[in-house]
Amino acid sequence: MNRRNLIIGGGFASGLLTVGKIGVAQEQIGRAFQEGGYESALPNFEEGAKLLFQGDSITDMNWGRNQKDRNHYLGHSYVFLIASRLGVDMPEAKLEFFNRGVSGNKVGDLRKRWRRDAIEVKPDWLSILVGVNDVNQSGGKPCNLQKWEEDYRFILNESRRENPKVRIVLMNPFVLRVTRLEPLDMWKHWRGEIEKLGEIVARLAKDFDAVHIETQKIFDRAAEQVSPSHWIWDGVHPLPQGHELIARNWLQAVSKATSKKG
Repeated sequence: MNRRNLIIGGGFASGLLTVGKIGVAQEQIGRAFQEGGYESALPNFEEGAKLLFQGDSITDMNWGRNQKDRNHYLGHSYVFLIASRLGVDMPEAKLEFFNRGVSGNKVGDLRKRWRRDAIEVKPDWLSILVGVNDVNQSGGKPCNLQKWEEDYRFILNESRRENPKVRIVLMNPFVLRVTRLEPLDMWKHWRGEIEKLGEIVARLAKDFDAVHIETQKIFDRAAEQVSPSHWIWDGVHPLPQGHELIARNWLQAVSKATSKKG
């Protein structure tokens, strides 16, 4: 039994004995969201690798701008969950994690601050989740897809130019039909635009040989199993379990990618 199984396994079996049928049902639901859960394979990272996470408020989640304050330096998004999981499961890797998400950012905002908040960090792994603010701040009009792709492609090209070996993870923007997005006209507009941006992300992932995580599909499947409001509280921002859903699927996708190329 490895370190991870020892840490996780202690209370798990007894918990299932206690909850009985409820525990079995919960386990089945969990499997519907992603494969493997806590028992999935670990990513294959170089020792001391730097992992940089970029995006908007979904990534930001109040990460501490004072990097000397190690209590809050990663915020409380999926970034925190990924870092905590890997810190327990593979401490010997001595990974470094950086959260540089900024609430309210569009892809054009990332472009403006890219050198300071991405290039100068010198990451070995770059993970990006962006797009929802491009819809939110469009005033109900269609997004300029050509400009959106141009800005996104620019930051990826800059990162690869600086470090040709940088590994990239691209996540699709996502929404669920909750609260402010419940009105049909608004929902159709938001979901339609998000789908278009997701198609661009898929194309960029192919062009840059990036790990592509189809986050919208992940949340759609989860919302079929449990109410959408269980995962996202306002149509856009995930609740803690929504961030866990992102974290698990991120780890699964990166583990799969590194097992092939590691």
